[in-house]
Amino acid sequence: MRPLPLSLAVLALSVGHAFGQTDYPLTIDNCGFAVTLPAAPQRVVTIKSTATEMLLALGLGERIVGVGFQDGPASEPWAATAAALPVLSDKLPSQEVVLEAEPDLVYGGWESNFSADGAGERPTLAALGVAGYVSPAACRSIKPAKLTFDDIFAEIDEMGMIFDVAPAADALIAEQQAALAAIAPDTRGLSALWYSSGTKTPYVGAGSGAPQMMLEALGLENIMAAVDDGWVSASWEAVVDANPDVIVLVDAVWNSAEQKKQLLAENPITSQLDAVIHQRYLVVPFPASEAGIRNVGATADMAAQLAGLSFSP
Repeated sequence: MRPLPLSLAVLALSVGHAFGQTDYPLTIDNCGFAVTLPAAPQRVVTIKSTATEMLLALGLGERIVGVGFQDGPASEPWAATAAALPVLSDKLPSQEVVLEAEPDLVYGGWESNFSADGAGERPTLAALGVAGYVSPAACRSIKPAKLTFDDIFAEIDEMGMIFDVAPAADALIAEQQAALAAIAPDTRGLSALWYSSGTKTPYVGAGSGAPQMMLEALGLENIMAAVDDGWVSASWEAVVDANPDVIVLVDAVWNSAEQKKQLLAENPITSQLDAVIHQRYLVVPFPASEAGIRNVGATADMAAQLAGLSFSP
């Protein structure tokens, strides 16, 4: 079995984790909050697509008793299973709605999901016997380091330990590592803008989150790499000054890639960008743009798109 990352290995030893099995009760540090699990969770509410698809990829779909705030359709091979899951809310479900599902764990893709006017604050949920786990890349109370694919694999490891499915986690990590290793970075020295959302003010991928991680794997230089954050509100003037060779368009239900293309073409400023004139776009689904198990596949898909772009004069 592949060894755990150091932080997880120390934790595993402290709880008697050995031979691929988890000893309970299990206590882990998650975004600076101590999460204690008396046993492997059997009833889970997932909030955000990243949390839902993580469990589906580990074969834990039958333990999901409700989902909320999903960012779009799940990818294959989990689409059918995800479509059949009980939807608690199209947006962030309230604590009352969450508790009606009788979960023993709430798995959130954003730390802000656990608020008094949202799914409930984690101490409050814990007092009711419901654990709350945040995807580590989404920590905000403790700022995470610059995201790497190893961090994604570490979350898979941690899920394997929490649910006592280490063999499934190891297999998933090995599969993703192989797929990542097969991606050849572009060597043309190209620059890129990661355009997530926004019209008057573009919300773009900055230098420390999932967009930067994927752009680096593609061999692209992020024009906003100097900003130490996952995403940032930029200006169209700054984008025009940088004149990126490629623009990554995040395709969301509420702001599609086609809508972004139209905006860029109709805006007098951005219409003069080389990437807009020559339609040098890469498209990524919104659920794959946040830290999670879809990042590797999305990077491979964008690598294929990038290879098909022409940069002839």
